[in-house]
Amino acid sequence: MPEKPHGMLSYSIKGLTPSQVESSRRSHGENYITKKKRNGFFHQFLASFGDPIIKVLLCALAINVIFLFRNFDWYESVGIAIAIFLATFVSTLSEYGSESAFIKLQEDAEKIHCRVKRAAGIVSLPVGEIVVGDIVLLQSGEKVPADGILISGELMVDQSALNGESKEAIKIPSLQEAPLQDLMAKNQLFCGSVVCSGDGAMVVRRVGDHTFYGNMAQEMQEETRESPLKKRLAELADTISKMGYMAAALVAAADLFNALVIDNGFVLSEILSEIQCLPLLIEDILHAATLAITVVVVAVPEGLPMMITVVLSSNMFRMLKDNVLVRKLVGIETSGNINILFTDKTGTLTKGKLEVIRFITGSGKEFKRASDFRHCRELYRWMQLSGFYNTASVVSQGCALGGNATDRALMDYMLPGAPPKYTKLEMLAFSSEAKFSAVHIKGEQDLYLVKGAPEKILSGCKGYYDEKGRVQSFTGKALLNEKWKDMTKNAVRVLAIASAPGPVKTAADLTGMTFIGLVGIRDEIRPQVKKSVTQAQQAGVQVVMITGDNRETAVAIARESGILPSSSPGDAVITSNEMASMSDGELKQILPRLRVVARALPTDKSRLVRLAQELNMVTGMTGDGINDAPALKKADVGFAMGSGTEVAKEAGDIVILDNNFASIAKAILYGRTIFKSIRKFIVFQLTMNLCAVGVSIIGPFIGIDTPVTVIQMLWINIIMDTLAGLAFAGEPPLKEYMKEKPKRREEPVLNSTMIHQIVWMGLFTIVMCVLFLKLEWVKEYFRYQEDSIYFMTAFFALFIFSGVFNSFNARTHRLNLFAHLWKNWSFIVIMAAVSAVQILLIYFGGSLFRTASLTRAELHVVLMIAFLVIPADLIRKLVLRFQGKQGEI
Repeated sequence: MPEKPHGMLSYSIKGLTPSQVESSRRSHGENYITKKKRNGFFHQFLASFGDPIIKVLLCALAINVIFLFRNFDWYESVGIAIAIFLATFVSTLSEYGSESAFIKLQEDAEKIHCRVKRAAGIVSLPVGEIVVGDIVLLQSGEKVPADGILISGELMVDQSALNGESKEAIKIPSLQEAPLQDLMAKNQLFCGSVVCSGDGAMVVRRVGDHTFYGNMAQEMQEETRESPLKKRLAELADTISKMGYMAAALVAAADLFNALVIDNGFVLSEILSEIQCLPLLIEDILHAATLAITVVVVAVPEGLPMMITVVLSSNMFRMLKDNVLVRKLVGIETSGNINILFTDKTGTLTKGKLEVIRFITGSGKEFKRASDFRHCRELYRWMQLSGFYNTASVVSQGCALGGNATDRALMDYMLPGAPPKYTKLEMLAFSSEAKFSAVHIKGEQDLYLVKGAPEKILSGCKGYYDEKGRVQSFTGKALLNEKWKDMTKNAVRVLAIASAPGPVKTAADLTGMTFIGLVGIRDEIRPQVKKSVTQAQQAGVQVVMITGDNRETAVAIARESGILPSSSPGDAVITSNEMASMSDGELKQILPRLRVVARALPTDKSRLVRLAQELNMVTGMTGDGINDAPALKKADVGFAMGSGTEVAKEAGDIVILDNNFASIAKAILYGRTIFKSIRKFIVFQLTMNLCAVGVSIIGPFIGIDTPVTVIQMLWINIIMDTLAGLAFAGEPPLKEYMKEKPKRREEPVLNSTMIHQIVWMGLFTIVMCVLFLKLEWVKEYFRYQEDSIYFMTAFFALFIFSGVFNSFNARTHRLNLFAHLWKNWSFIVIMAAVSAVQILLIYFGGSLFRTASLTRAELHVVLMIAFLVIPADLIRKLVLRFQGKQGEI
């Protein structure tokens, strides 16, 4: 059975035979969307080693193993290896588990069955077994399984998953086959849409990847650009490695100068003699190389990848409590950098469900809820009868089911409660041509009820029911017309409800009616949306609403949600047609002022994301439909709605489980908190690294070759890496972060404030440690002459406790170090645990940690000296404030 792409539709009314099914499957393929081959866990794990910081660590590990193995200093190597493994493994595990959950969702979707007419009769088949040429039978509540042409019946179809429009589309049969996939075509049905009412039969024309749904799914398989965090970490890795290599070169040069020149008393003949002695020279070079490699290893922040993974993972679980499910860990941090957010309207800004928001009586009195006029018993009874009987919906488990969205909204408005018992004798269903529906019911009375467009109903009403159910002369039509127009301007769908004196078959029968009321129906703005939009805008995020609705409806919703201020320029609102007439350059010029795109097509969304990225903006995209999937995938961070399609969820980085824009604002806040936590950790670790490198460099020149032993350095690394990472991972999200501007995509991780703090505190601790090691009175106080182990124990304690105190400096830019501290209990517990373990090591570490018991007075003096880092950083903060700077990171 050949397919005709143009002209009259050809199909077999009897259904396909088995041989025709196989032939069609070979020619047109199966009804499955081709999925990109998924990397296995091990492959993803190996790919994690491509992280720039991990690469630096691997180099450091290799050098450490090669050059330091001869000294059996394997503790450092093991520490780096563990840090690398944990960072890559945890990250891979989180994302792999999330991907598995979404694959399961897709597999469940493919298990759906549909009714198909084959030559052997009507059979129920999984959607995957449908082929081109099949006749699929459809009824209310079923999903359309493939693209096709309606050949019989009449359907009301919800295509919002495909085009974002909440308004249902009417589909009627036609044998004329259009050459293009046109969502507005009256006879075309598309995979992914849902039948709201009616029955019909469809002949399948496209399956699998060739459907509208499939085309969208294929577009999302494109690779996205590198995230801002990865880009910044690559630059940080480059900076750290360069600094480490420079420091290593300086240390090696200094050590060689010390061994060859200073040790030989600057005597040229002795210097030349040592240079000419190959064994001595090799020994000097190896010592310098060993010292240089030690500096590289110490300088590299091996805890950073682990800390980033920990902070992302821990916040992933915290965000889940706020109805935000993270699929890709890096998406959390990226959300905090968004400059522009393209948001869908239906289901995101609005509730995604039509509701009756107003009932207006014939006298002009308004009620919001049905319960507000329940005391008007007769009027309430008329509304009950209309809501429960002049409808195609039915009550199921306490809510409306079936029918179109308007019918369900009216029925839900009158629920809970049971209507008077009547029997529905005859019903004239609503049609887009007639613009009204009518029903004949019988019970206590023989009644005829009508509902429809006000322009159809109002003119035919000669009276109205007052609040006591009495018929009054209808003199207030002008007032009702005014209220009707006012509601229409605010994107409210208006219906008029009336009773008729006799049967209603055509528009000519709409005379002599009695008016019951006007009903305003709308997909309401979510309660927290305006506040959340304002919060996002204050955070420097440009919010742009993209909707399939017409210009007037889009403007009304945008104004109510706070997206479109009253003082907006004329080009803040454009339609898809206007956008199509613009070149990329012209669209880029108005993009910073753009707030609303009406009548949007799926391609418009992808184009806007692409152009925003070309302007170097970090883009966010929200959506729930198949039409949103390509843009969700292309955006720097895609927010998919929890009630959305599987394709949209697959494309997104983050799933908003409650479909609420307020949750997106929370995700932005979490993203900013995470980036600040990462920066705080970097300040803490690089300060300690700088101190460790400085002491390692200076130590040999002041007569102390190993100020810190290898096993002590392992403990220091545990503090700097794993424990500090856990401590800073719990930093609370503060509302003040939402008043800052988004970070530029190219903004480095290390900013000037951080560098100043690292350098200032690093140099201060180096000077403090060197003076501690060099001053004679310090040596005397800590019994250096009696046994140097007491003195070195005191230095070890000084190094650790100065780091602990400095962690309080790193976690806040405020003068008050306890600000918001109690919101991060993990920080308090971890730092208290580090201090407790350090005290235990002082008294019980023994020869393994090169420690000996200090007196209580000696320990107090060490703590007081270490505490000097607090006032030292306080001075830095005061200077910044004197200069009019806050010093925030």
